[in-house]
Amino acid sequence: MRKYIALLRGINVGGKNKISMTELKAAFEDNGYKDVVTYINSGNVIFSSCNDNEENIRKNCEAIIEDKFNLSILVTIISAEDLSAALQNAPIWWDKDIESKNNAIFVIPPSTAADIIEQVGIAKPEYEQVGYYGQVIFWSAPIETFSKTRWAKIVGKSAYNNVTIRNSNTAKKLLELLK
Repeated sequence: MRKYIALLRGINVGGKNKISMTELKAAFEDNGYKDVVTYINSGNVIFSSCNDNEENIRKNCEAIIEDKFNLSILVTIISAEDLSAALQNAPIWWDKDIESKNNAIFVIPPSTAADIIEQVGIAKPEYEQVGYYGQVIFWSAPIETFSKTRWAKIVGKSAYNNVTIRNSNTAKKLLELLK
């Protein structure tokens, strides 16, 4: 069995797409996933599966959410190994400055990190830093100049529909929970 994380996009934000983590955990267990744990209310589900096809797991997780909660929610799946590799290969500047926002932007297939970076545009080096490893984009920007960054405006771009964002603390905690 391999360990994975299902990262749900856009749940429990601003009172929309409400999903109980207790019910989500039970739904995953009812569908054969093992060692299921949820972390915070933003849709992070850690689990084990015999299936090693991440695309099939993703489709199954989306179907579970549709069936149980009557919501069409995009999900991205990342294995424990891939999250570990991404965080070990994060840019040296990522998550170093406590006066900055530091996000891990998880790309939802079939989009790629390169696609998303191209859609958002080149980072403004005077305000932000962007790098990626695999399907994880790393972004940091000082809080004081956050509103001047290109990546803070991702919400208004079509690329936003193909990502789910976690702050650095959450990304690191998810890796810890996988162990």
